[in-house]
Amino acid sequence: MALWGGRFSSGPAESVFALSRSVHFDYRLAPYDLRSSLAHLSILESSGLVGAEDAAKIAKTLRELMVEVSNGDFVIQDGDEDIHSALERAMMERIGDAGGKLRAGRSRNDQVATDLRLFSIDHMLHIAGLITELQSALLNKAKEYADAPAPGFTHLQHAQPVLFGHELAKHVHAFARDLDRINDWLARTSYSPLGAGALAGSSLPLKPEETAKQLGFNGAIGNSIDAVSDRDFVAEALFILAMVGVHLSRIGEEWCIMATSEFAWAQLDDAFSTGSSIMPQKKNPDMAELARGKAGRLVGNLTGVLTMLKGLPFAYNRDLQEDKEPLFDSIDTLNLVIPAVTGMVATTSFNRAKMAAAAPAGFSLATEIADYLVRKNVPFAHAHEAAGKCVAIAEGANKELHELTDSEFISAHAELDGGVRTVLTVDGALAGRTTHGGTAPSELKKQFAELENQINSAHSIISNEAKSFSEMMGK
Repeated sequence: MALWGGRFSSGPAESVFALSRSVHFDYRLAPYDLRSSLAHLSILESSGLVGAEDAAKIAKTLRELMVEVSNGDFVIQDGDEDIHSALERAMMERIGDAGGKLRAGRSRNDQVATDLRLFSIDHMLHIAGLITELQSALLNKAKEYADAPAPGFTHLQHAQPVLFGHELAKHVHAFARDLDRINDWLARTSYSPLGAGALAGSSLPLKPEETAKQLGFNGAIGNSIDAVSDRDFVAEALFILAMVGVHLSRIGEEWCIMATSEFAWAQLDDAFSTGSSIMPQKKNPDMAELARGKAGRLVGNLTGVLTMLKGLPFAYNRDLQEDKEPLFDSIDTLNLVIPAVTGMVATTSFNRAKMAAAAPAGFSLATEIADYLVRKNVPFAHAHEAAGKCVAIAEGANKELHELTDSEFISAHAELDGGVRTVLTVDGALAGRTTHGGTAPSELKKQFAELENQINSAHSIISNEAKSFSEMMGK
């Protein structure tokens, strides 16, 4: 069923209808379309544009369709162009011409923009909830290895020792920023386009602010042209989802490295690993690899939508039909990836002995020599050079730094005495990193407490918002 045709002498060509048809993917908007229709109906009735009898029929039918959609019983027909026309067709089949009254003062332009915002809010809240579960898994694992020394890397080269709990906790912070982005996005997205009509508003006595309130929005969009053409919220959602994907990918990369035979730090649980079709000994970190791979897909979806939007004039253009599939796909992708990565993190065990043995490797304690000299009022530039000389001496003599003789230390710098050996230990290096956010045990304890509070607070806020949205939807 087409929602237009009065000035046309014939229907669209078969190829035109096939290209235009979107119901095979935008059917996912059905629950939100029906809910926004109920809000629109209440305004039409209160304004006297739809009589009480017809309004009751329409409301009853909308609620029946909600149940059918929820149960998967609603049937799309070959002639349905999109979900809006499919639902209107079903309504008119059931209650006749009265069903056609619902379209008064409403265009598919403001209708789909409203539906997509509701869909996006609903699913972004769900993604946010999954992120808090992943954060909890990461934090629990960080606490488990809070006392485990390990090498810290820059450029994938040994840099300075860290506590492995500190290493794992960094990911919790990354996802906290993603949650902040979702909260910011929600504040900008929570405005209703309904009432904008095709682009110019309506001459009918509609109440966009009241409709917005009924749908849980913070208000109505202030410009009717912007209301129907804005897809910033889609692009921004795709950026956030891509950023989540990038953070998942970085976890995946690290897990892949740590699970290698060369590192042998990470032992993945069988339930979150796969084998080889030809090599029976293999245990592959496929979840980590898929997290990396799916990130490219998420970035691609963002790029596609931005490219589609960049040349569009304002008001509605059919190009905007291309905003839905990338958004749906990105949401579906993260709904698969986040739980799998959460399970992988929660069930991985790490080899404390191997990590501890590697912690001082590669002369990673050299910075302690420089800091030792700084505490003796040596300018850091000179202290850094002296530490580098110590490394060169140790390399040449095939020694570790703490094995250098007093005379070898003094040859590097006159102020460098044998007392430096007291700081050339992993435990000493770790204990000394007491600046805010540092890897010292005392700081790590504070960090864990802060992160736990953040996660609990975020989970509570997200749960409440999701509950409010669900109640608005009538679930």
